[in-house]
Amino acid sequence: MDTWYERLSGLDQAFLHFETQNTYMHVALTAIFEPGTLARARGGLDIRRIRRHIASRLRLIPRYRQRLAYIPVTNDPVWIDDADFDLEYHVRHTRLPSPGTDRQLQTLCARLLEQPLDRGRPLWELWLIEGLPGNRFAMLAKVHHCMVDGIAGVDILAALLGMQAQSESDKVERWTPRPTPDTGGMLRDDVGRRARTAWSLLQRAPRLWRGELPTPTDLGSRISAVWDLVRTGLPGSAETSLNQPISPHRRVDWLSFELAELKAIKARLGGALNDVVLTTMAGALRRFFLRRDEAVGGEFRVLVPVSVRNQDERGQAGNRVSMWLTPLPLDEPNPLRRYERIRETTERYKNDHSALGGEVLTQTADWTTSLVVGLATRLLTRSRVFNLIVTNVPGPPIPLYLLDAPMVAAYPHVPLFENQGLGIALFSYVDHFTFGFVGDWDLVADIHQLAADVQAAFSELRAAAGLIAPATTPSTPKHPQRQRLTLRRPVPGHDLAVAAQ
Repeated sequence: MDTWYERLSGLDQAFLHFETQNTYMHVALTAIFEPGTLARARGGLDIRRIRRHIASRLRLIPRYRQRLAYIPVTNDPVWIDDADFDLEYHVRHTRLPSPGTDRQLQTLCARLLEQPLDRGRPLWELWLIEGLPGNRFAMLAKVHHCMVDGIAGVDILAALLGMQAQSESDKVERWTPRPTPDTGGMLRDDVGRRARTAWSLLQRAPRLWRGELPTPTDLGSRISAVWDLVRTGLPGSAETSLNQPISPHRRVDWLSFELAELKAIKARLGGALNDVVLTTMAGALRRFFLRRDEAVGGEFRVLVPVSVRNQDERGQAGNRVSMWLTPLPLDEPNPLRRYERIRETTERYKNDHSALGGEVLTQTADWTTSLVVGLATRLLTRSRVFNLIVTNVPGPPIPLYLLDAPMVAAYPHVPLFENQGLGIALFSYVDHFTFGFVGDWDLVADIHQLAADVQAAFSELRAAAGLIAPATTPSTPKHPQRQRLTLRRPVPGHDLAVAAQ
């Protein structure tokens, strides 16, 4: 049998280097299921049946039976087949004291998120959690960010589950791991690959000099996009209580909205769904900092991952993302004016190359060694380029099933970076839109109040749009008369860039 291995892309490598004992880099999703026939007569889950089903689906996800290895000298990571793959290690089983509450489930999920993935095994885990009211159960899916981005994660979720209810698992196909070349063979291959890359660049140099490859316009756009991204990130972002050294311990909360409610606001005010989401987040964070009696100077900046995965790349593992640095108008007290400011900037940047700069920078990582990627990622994490990560992943618009158990809700979890005490992930599923909050245990002890702030900000925006009466909520700032937020208005041309939905 031929030997096989696959080199990680530069961006995939970066997520390995981002990981420390306090900043583990797995993305996750907590899904809630009706029991179907997976509930045993005496209570609990039929975990053996679930494992058999997952085993039958692994043929669709080859990366789930691969682990990391390293090329000698350069220490570049590669994927190899795991000859000792053990499904029982990856599909785990636990329970809440029945009937478990949402808060108990969130606490358990936070503790499970704190556990790093073993780099000596395939970098994923599924935790089946029983004990929810009505015999419902939860599934916490963890997968390392070096394996997937948001879109690839949704594809993997659909592959593990299914789009139709089924009473029996598919046949489990026999799998034989491919042998790995010896270390000398991998090193020779890597030297040859680098030589071919260098030769290809030399061959293209005359055409590049003549302006034939790429076109001058395209080259200029790429250079301009990179410069705009770097220039936007050069000034430090706002100093806040969220942006301090973090611990390995987490708190978790989540919210769910009807997608129709977001669409109703969009229809009334114009713009895009992302305008509704960003305005809600800006209003919530304004409340959050006012309640903390915190003056925030400078520009509160959000890092927004943007998928550059085309349709032909759907179903493939790995990361195909760029990034936008997005200041939020936390200084604006009026929700309609806040919405208009965000809408104006999103309209202005729909057709520019804001995401291109991030894509060019992440692609350059493929030309370097693991050492260079590691140095770059450490430099990035130690600088205060942004305050918060907000990632928006469009989920499946149709129901998914674990055998005949329907998935009724899904809440995403994003990893935290150094000095980033809060991360927010957004996920749409069928007719609902969910917010998933992950916070450092100490820095965001009031994470449940932040979730209430989001709920209140959304209600405020709906009321301003004339859809409902404003609701009284405990998340109203304690001192609303003290306008201590001193965020400056974003500089025109560099204030927002998000994709329209």
